[in-house]
Amino acid sequence: MAWKKKTGGELSPGASPRYSDEREKVPRGHVPMITGCGERMMVPVRLLTHPCIAELLDMAAQQYGYGQPGVLRIPCDAGHFRAVVDSALQS
Repeated sequence: MAWKKKTGGELSPGASPRYSDEREKVPRGHVPMITGCGERMMVPVRLLTHPCIAELLDMAAQQYGYGQPGVLRIPCDAGHFRAVVDSALQS
């Protein structure tokens, strides 16, 4: 699956997720997600069990259901989602 990117280079362990604008493939070990305002992010798989991310995933399941077609949508604005992911990366 191709994606767009704003910043170049691969993600290193502990790096912030990438925000998308140009075509790119989803890096191994990452999950593409779209925020409520349509911004795409690559989130490391290891963060999916973090309590803050898990809560957002539960909210997504409640709002959109478990059978979302395509990319996983998260029901919050991009700024809040970035802050949650950055916090999870630091813990």
